[in-house]
Amino acid sequence: MLAPEQLVSVTRQNLWRLTIIRTLVLAAQASSVGIAYLFDLLPLPWFQLCLTLAFSMLLCAFTAIRLRTTWPVTELEYALQLACDLFIHSALLYFSGGSTNPFVSYYLVPLTIAAVTLPWRFSVVLSCIALTLYTLLLVQSYPLDTMAFFREKLQIYGMWLSFALSAGVITFFAAKMAEELRRQEELRALRREEGLRDQQLLAVATQAAGAAHELGTPLSTMSVLLKEMRSDHPDPELQEDLSVLQDQVKLCKETLQQLVRAAEANRRLAIEVQDVTVWLDEALHRWHLMRPEATYRFHCLGHAPIPRMAPPPDLTQALLNLLNNAADACPEGLEVTLDWDAVDVTINIRDHGPGVPLAIAEQIGKPFFTTKGKGFGLGLFLSKASVTRAGGSVKLYSHEDGGTLTELRLPRVARGNENE
Repeated sequence: MLAPEQLVSVTRQNLWRLTIIRTLVLAAQASSVGIAYLFDLLPLPWFQLCLTLAFSMLLCAFTAIRLRTTWPVTELEYALQLACDLFIHSALLYFSGGSTNPFVSYYLVPLTIAAVTLPWRFSVVLSCIALTLYTLLLVQSYPLDTMAFFREKLQIYGMWLSFALSAGVITFFAAKMAEELRRQEELRALRREEGLRDQQLLAVATQAAGAAHELGTPLSTMSVLLKEMRSDHPDPELQEDLSVLQDQVKLCKETLQQLVRAAEANRRLAIEVQDVTVWLDEALHRWHLMRPEATYRFHCLGHAPIPRMAPPPDLTQALLNLLNNAADACPEGLEVTLDWDAVDVTINIRDHGPGVPLAIAEQIGKPFFTTKGKGFGLGLFLSKASVTRAGGSVKLYSHEDGGTLTELRLPRVARGNENE
């Protein structure tokens, strides 16, 4: 379902279209009356017709001015506008032949528009109004004294013109409405996808927060025990192993502390603005400390001036996840390139692993789906979510020379970023 503000926005657009149609129809009606007056084709009540056309022109002007305000356009107001069109059209018919006027078929245009754009109750009411007005025209109208032959000729041409006008108006409005409905459907699909992704992220974040809180105590206990073991066992080989374990425990504790600092920085919006080259160099250095067995080559293809960004902590973590995925596929000979243009900053990570299997290409990036023997299948999913939140995108391709090419594209003016 669309939100109330979206419904109001759609109704405002429909009222704009109705005003455009009303203006075009008014021009056609005024031209017809003017031609009939200049060539003295019919003995019509010119004053009454001009008064009705003037009222229609004032309604167009008033609606155009009203649509420039911020007042919301409701469905009731839109239905009243269509009802005004029915009454104006009935008045013009009354003074120009009544039910015998070939333009009587134009009644179907406002009813068609109402059926397409309004709830059924408004359409029923407008249909009753149109039927009542048409019935009254059958009973009484302004009398016209014209020759039967002359009147028959005018009626034939009038029927053709009425059909052409009605068909053009209905086609225009139906096409625009179909386009609007397709756009709204795409928007609803996008909102549903974003809502599902946010729910999955919330579930993962809740579990991660609980796990981080629970891990603090056992890590502190392990750190204390490792210190005591190093004091009680002077064996050099054991001392070396215990030192590695102590470093790993320290790294885990620092990671948890960094999570807390990152959350606090996000809450205070304390994000540092820096050159994109500096940010990427720091991220690569941090990643290489975690994965010393991996080797990589870095190439900067962009030219000065260097873009400045304020990447949030989760964006840095997303980059680390992508680097880890590449290293898991093949830790040797990774190629990292940085480039930018006037719009985007692009980071490409190319590994020499087995590539992306076509059979599971669509599944990659979904939560809890992994092609590895270990892991939870959340790294790429969280990375994509963080990059999307920053206004960018992550895409994986099978490289023509083998391996996988991961493309991380970020806007130079990203959400939450301050650029040059």
